[in-house]
Amino acid sequence: MVDDIREQVRARYALAALQGGGDGGCCGGAEGCGPGDVIDERFGAALYGAEDAAAVPPEALAASLGCGNPLMVAELREGERVLDLGSGGGIDVLLSARRVGQKGFAYGVDMTDEMLDLARANAAAAGATNVEFRKGTIEDLPLDDASVDVVISNCVVNLSPDKPAVLAEAFRVLAAGGRFGISDVVAEDHLTPEQRAERGSYVGCIAGALSRSEYLEGLAAAGFVDADVEFTHVVAEGMHGAIVRARKPHEA
Repeated sequence: MVDDIREQVRARYALAALQGGGDGGCCGGAEGCGPGDVIDERFGAALYGAEDAAAVPPEALAASLGCGNPLMVAELREGERVLDLGSGGGIDVLLSARRVGQKGFAYGVDMTDEMLDLARANAAAAGATNVEFRKGTIEDLPLDDASVDVVISNCVVNLSPDKPAVLAEAFRVLAAGGRFGISDVVAEDHLTPEQRAERGSYVGCIAGALSRSEYLEGLAAAGFVDADVEFTHVVAEGMHGAIVRARKPHEA
């Protein structure tokens, strides 16, 4: 089951990369999305402001397939090291690199070769030198312990078939006091997993979503503190784009 879900996601995003991004990601087109998936401005490039959109190559903006703008969450600072989980075409890595400056660094991890090729091409087009894209899964990150200050992600954790592993890995790679600040699709607590599946497919970023309580419990189990889940916009009945924040304790 885990391998089947991961392959469905990989194939979906490989297709998105080959198509140039815009019509292939989270509910970005009818093919591969379930009947309940949302296909509109609640996903993708429309969620970035004009300044951010102008700061990256158009190919990176077109390949934005998420449900939010995690940089509005992360409050990045000069000199910080940032990791983007499921970095796709690289938009959030490139925008992060601009915010942390040449004294900082931005990593992206993605499991899809086609997306990694697109992201590296976008980085070259942007002239970004403080970025690196690594191949791997978000359940087994190719980074050392305590190697980054901030973990971001844009509508990717819901796609994972093993979310406890994702949260544990994010905790592991964060330095003490590091921040977890992501955008994701989150369900209202009253919706069962079966009801979430009725509202959309796994690759459409709906069926695999955690509820708010499940997210908070998962973050606490991984060791995070100060966790918060804030709904931002409706993406399906009882399902929301959300901001998820937490912190690794300083004493960790």
